[in-house]
Amino acid sequence: MYQPASFRDDSLENQIALVRAHPLGILISHGKQGLVADPLPFLIDADGQGNLLLRAHLSRTNPHWLLLQAVQECLVVFQGQQGYISPGWYETKRQTGKAVPTWNYAMVQLHGVPRITEDAGWLRQQLDGLTALQEGRQPEPWRIDDAPANYVAAQIKGIVGIEIAVTHREGKWKMSQNRSAEDVNGVITALRTGDAAQQQLADEVERRRG
Repeated sequence: MYQPASFRDDSLENQIALVRAHPLGILISHGKQGLVADPLPFLIDADGQGNLLLRAHLSRTNPHWLLLQAVQECLVVFQGQQGYISPGWYETKRQTGKAVPTWNYAMVQLHGVPRITEDAGWLRQQLDGLTALQEGRQPEPWRIDDAPANYVAAQIKGIVGIEIAVTHREGKWKMSQNRSAEDVNGVITALRTGDAAQQQLADEVERRRG
Protein backbone atom coordinates (compact mmCIF):
# COMPACT_ATOMS: atom_id res chain seq x y z
CA MET A 1 0.00 0.00 0.00
CA TYR A 2 1.31 3.43 -0.92
CA GLN A 3 2.26 5.08 2.38
CA PRO A 4 3.16 8.77 2.57
CA ALA A 5 4.61 9.35 6.03
CA SER A 6 1.89 11.80 7.08
CA PHE A 7 -0.83 9.16 6.59
CA ARG A 8 0.93 6.12 8.03
CA ASP A 9 -0.25 4.72 11.37
CA ASP A 10 1.61 1.72 12.80
CA SER A 11 -0.29 1.77 16.09
CA LEU A 12 -1.43 -1.75 16.94
CA GLU A 13 -4.23 -0.35 19.10
CA ASN A 14 -5.57 1.88 16.31
CA GLN A 15 -5.43 -0.91 13.75
CA ILE A 16 -7.27 -3.36 16.00
CA ALA A 17 -9.90 -0.71 16.79
CA LEU A 18 -10.57 -0.15 13.08
CA VAL A 19 -10.98 -3.87 12.41
CA ARG A 20 -13.39 -4.26 15.34
CA ALA A 21 -15.42 -1.24 14.26
CA HIS A 22 -15.47 -2.34 10.61
CA PRO A 23 -15.16 -6.16 10.75
CA LEU A 24 -16.18 -6.89 7.15
CA GLY A 25 -12.82 -7.51 5.49
CA ILE A 26 -11.94 -8.48 1.92
CA LEU A 27 -10.00 -11.76 1.95
CA ILE A 28 -7.65 -11.89 -1.06
CA SER A 29 -5.70 -14.94 -2.19
CA HIS A 30 -3.82 -15.95 -5.31
CA GLY A 31 -3.66 -19.42 -6.81
CA LYS A 32 -3.51 -21.18 -10.15
CA GLN A 33 -6.80 -19.59 -11.22
CA GLY A 34 -5.52 -16.09 -10.40
CA LEU A 35 -6.76 -13.67 -7.78
CA VAL A 36 -9.76 -14.55 -5.61
CA ALA A 37 -11.49 -12.12 -3.21
CA ASP A 38 -14.37 -12.62 -0.77
CA PRO A 39 -15.96 -10.28 1.79
CA LEU A 40 -16.11 -11.91 5.25
CA PRO A 41 -16.77 -10.66 8.79
CA PHE A 42 -13.69 -11.22 10.95
CA LEU A 43 -12.81 -11.38 14.61
CA ILE A 44 -9.35 -10.17 15.65
CA ASP A 45 -7.31 -11.13 18.71
CA ALA A 46 -3.90 -10.00 19.99
CA ASP A 47 -1.59 -11.71 22.47
CA GLY A 48 0.72 -10.03 24.96
CA GLN A 49 3.49 -9.74 22.38
CA GLY A 50 1.27 -7.95 19.85
CA ASN A 51 0.82 -10.95 17.56
CA LEU A 52 -2.49 -10.75 15.71
CA LEU A 53 -4.85 -13.58 14.79
CA LEU A 54 -7.82 -13.18 12.46
CA ARG A 55 -10.75 -15.60 12.57
CA ALA A 56 -13.56 -16.06 10.08
CA HIS A 57 -15.56 -18.76 8.31
CA LEU A 58 -16.58 -19.62 4.77
CA SER A 59 -19.39 -21.63 3.27
CA ARG A 60 -18.18 -25.13 2.48
CA THR A 61 -19.51 -24.61 -1.06
CA ASN A 62 -17.13 -21.66 -1.56
CA PRO A 63 -13.95 -23.05 -3.21
CA HIS A 64 -11.86 -20.26 -1.69
CA TRP A 65 -11.19 -22.41 1.38
CA LEU A 66 -9.60 -25.09 -0.81
CA LEU A 67 -7.32 -22.45 -2.31
CA LEU A 68 -6.29 -21.30 1.17
CA GLN A 69 -4.99 -24.79 1.93
CA ALA A 70 -2.46 -24.42 -0.87
CA VAL A 71 -1.21 -20.83 -0.44
CA GLN A 72 1.57 -19.55 1.80
CA GLU A 73 0.06 -16.09 2.33
CA CYS A 74 -3.17 -14.15 1.99
CA LEU A 75 -4.24 -10.53 2.46
CA VAL A 76 -7.24 -9.08 4.29
CA VAL A 77 -8.25 -5.44 3.69
CA PHE A 78 -10.42 -3.51 6.15
CA GLN A 79 -11.98 -0.16 5.19
CA GLY A 80 -12.84 2.41 7.85
CA GLN A 81 -14.36 5.88 7.55
CA GLN A 82 -14.15 7.27 4.02
CA GLY A 83 -15.59 9.98 1.82
CA TYR A 84 -15.15 12.47 -1.00
CA ILE A 85 -13.41 15.78 -0.29
CA SER A 86 -14.35 18.69 -2.55
CA PRO A 87 -11.73 21.34 -3.42
CA GLY A 88 -14.47 23.87 -2.82
CA TRP A 89 -14.05 23.27 0.90
CA TYR A 90 -10.44 24.49 0.93
CA GLU A 91 -9.37 28.01 1.82
CA THR A 92 -6.55 27.42 -0.69
CA LYS A 93 -9.10 27.15 -3.49
CA ARG A 94 -10.53 30.57 -2.61
CA GLN A 95 -7.09 32.15 -2.37
CA THR A 96 -5.27 30.63 -5.37
CA GLY A 97 -7.57 28.20 -7.17
CA LYS A 98 -4.82 25.58 -6.84
CA ALA A 99 -6.85 22.70 -5.45
CA VAL A 100 -8.24 19.42 -6.76
CA PRO A 101 -10.72 16.82 -5.43
CA THR A 102 -9.51 13.95 -3.30
CA TRP A 103 -10.80 11.13 -1.09
CA ASN A 104 -10.21 10.69 2.62
CA TYR A 105 -10.17 7.17 4.06
CA ALA A 106 -8.88 4.89 6.79
CA MET A 107 -7.61 1.42 5.89
CA VAL A 108 -5.85 -1.52 7.51
CA GLN A 109 -4.19 -4.25 5.45
CA LEU A 110 -3.16 -7.48 7.16
CA HIS A 111 -0.99 -10.13 5.52
CA GLY A 112 -0.81 -13.56 7.06
CA VAL A 113 -0.59 -17.32 6.92
CA PRO A 114 -4.00 -19.02 6.63
CA ARG A 115 -5.04 -22.23 8.33
CA ILE A 116 -8.30 -24.07 7.65
CA THR A 117 -10.20 -25.84 10.44
CA GLU A 118 -13.31 -27.99 10.34
CA ASP A 119 -13.45 -28.51 14.10
CA ALA A 120 -17.06 -28.11 15.27
CA GLY A 121 -16.05 -26.68 18.65
CA TRP A 122 -13.85 -24.03 17.02
CA LEU A 123 -16.64 -23.13 14.60
CA ARG A 124 -19.21 -22.78 17.38
CA GLN A 125 -16.86 -20.51 19.32
CA GLN A 126 -16.33 -18.42 16.18
CA LEU A 127 -20.06 -18.07 15.61
CA ASP A 128 -20.65 -17.20 19.27
CA GLY A 129 -18.01 -14.47 19.03
CA LEU A 130 -19.40 -12.91 15.88
CA THR A 131 -22.93 -13.06 17.25
CA ALA A 132 -21.96 -11.41 20.52
CA LEU A 133 -20.08 -8.63 18.69
CA GLN A 134 -23.05 -7.68 16.54
CA GLU A 135 -26.07 -8.64 18.63
CA GLY A 136 -24.71 -6.82 21.67
CA ARG A 137 -25.88 -3.63 19.99
CA GLN A 138 -29.48 -4.83 19.69
CA PRO A 139 -32.16 -4.00 22.28
CA GLU A 140 -33.08 -7.71 22.49
CA PRO A 141 -29.93 -9.61 21.48
CA TRP A 142 -30.38 -12.83 19.53
CA ARG A 143 -28.35 -15.84 20.69
CA ILE A 144 -27.38 -18.92 18.73
CA ASP A 145 -29.19 -21.04 21.31
CA ASP A 146 -32.42 -19.31 20.28
CA ALA A 147 -32.33 -21.55 17.18
CA PRO A 148 -33.02 -25.32 17.40
CA ALA A 149 -29.90 -27.31 18.26
CA ASN A 150 -30.21 -29.65 15.28
CA TYR A 151 -30.56 -26.65 12.96
CA VAL A 152 -27.41 -25.04 14.40
CA ALA A 153 -25.50 -28.32 14.07
CA ALA A 154 -26.50 -28.57 10.41
CA GLN A 155 -25.40 -24.99 9.77
CA ILE A 156 -22.01 -25.65 11.36
CA LYS A 157 -21.51 -28.66 9.09
CA GLY A 158 -21.95 -26.32 6.14
CA ILE A 159 -19.02 -24.03 6.97
CA VAL A 160 -15.26 -24.19 7.44
CA GLY A 161 -13.14 -21.96 9.65
CA ILE A 162 -10.14 -19.79 8.81
CA GLU A 163 -7.38 -18.66 11.15
CA ILE A 164 -4.86 -16.17 9.78
CA ALA A 165 -1.69 -15.56 11.76
CA VAL A 166 -0.75 -12.01 10.79
CA THR A 167 2.83 -11.60 9.60
CA HIS A 168 2.69 -8.02 8.33
CA ARG A 169 0.32 -5.14 9.02
CA GLU A 170 -0.18 -1.65 7.63
CA GLY A 171 -2.48 1.15 8.70
CA LYS A 172 -3.25 4.27 6.69
CA TRP A 173 -5.42 7.21 7.77
CA LYS A 174 -5.59 9.73 4.90
CA MET A 175 -7.44 12.51 6.71
CA SER A 176 -6.24 15.78 5.17
CA GLN A 177 -3.02 15.81 7.25
CA ASN A 178 -1.17 17.18 4.21
CA ARG A 179 -3.39 20.29 4.06
CA SER A 180 -3.04 23.63 5.84
CA ALA A 181 -4.92 24.25 9.09
CA GLU A 182 -7.31 26.51 7.19
CA ASP A 183 -8.05 23.84 4.61
CA VAL A 184 -8.63 21.23 7.32
CA ASN A 185 -11.04 23.59 9.06
CA GLY A 186 -12.95 23.93 5.80
CA VAL A 187 -13.12 20.15 5.33
CA ILE A 188 -14.43 19.60 8.86
CA THR A 189 -17.00 22.38 8.58
CA ALA A 190 -18.33 21.05 5.27
CA LEU A 191 -18.50 17.44 6.46
CA ARG A 192 -20.37 18.52 9.60
CA THR A 193 -23.28 19.65 7.38
CA GLY A 194 -23.57 16.24 5.70
CA ASP A 195 -25.11 12.90 6.56
CA ALA A 196 -24.13 10.63 9.44
CA ALA A 197 -21.25 9.04 7.51
CA GLN A 198 -19.81 12.46 6.63
CA GLN A 199 -20.10 13.61 10.23
CA GLN A 200 -18.23 10.50 11.38
CA LEU A 201 -15.56 11.28 8.80
CA ALA A 202 -15.37 14.83 10.19
CA ASP A 203 -14.70 13.35 13.63
CA GLU A 204 -11.81 11.32 12.21
CA VAL A 205 -10.33 14.32 10.37
CA GLU A 206 -10.56 16.28 13.64
CA ARG A 207 -8.75 13.52 15.55
CA ARG A 208 -6.00 13.33 12.96
CA ARG A 209 -5.30 17.02 12.50
CA GLY A 210 -1.78 18.17 13.30
